Amino acid sequence: MSVRPALAAATLLLLAAPAAPASADPYETVTVDPVGRIAEDGTVTLSGTYRCTGGTGPVFVSSAVGQRSPSVRYGIGGTRAVCDGMEHAWENTGKPTPGALEPGAAYVDATLMELRPEGGVPLPRFHATEKQDITLAQS
Repeated sequence: MSVRPALAAATLLLLAAPAAPASADPYETVTVDPVGRIAEDGTVTLSGTYRCTGGTGPVFVSSAVGQRSPSVRYGIGGTRAVCDGMEHAWENTGKPTPGALEPGAAYVDATLMELRPEGGVPLPRFHATEKQDITLAQS
């Protein structure tokens, strides 16, 4: 599976997913930086850090951002993760619907998720999730 379809699947799963299960390793984390960037053309860049261990399938940091309604979020890219137990930086960039977001207060959901092959079908395994209020700053 190429990275683009896997990221699309990961983003859809993120948007429909409940909170990470209690079985997630407390050592595995994902953070969101308190300030994101929004360019004049509407391109949004979000960032943070992650740490995970034991990935057997492809692992991604996916992110979604919203402003006006807590039930409306826009997927902002995905980054392939390395699960080696070390802390790594992530940065996702995407361009949601024109005019959907503007500089100011926003909220971000970030998920560290693995697509683990189970019986030939990649199923999600959530390593960590984070919900964070941020500020989108004009860049």
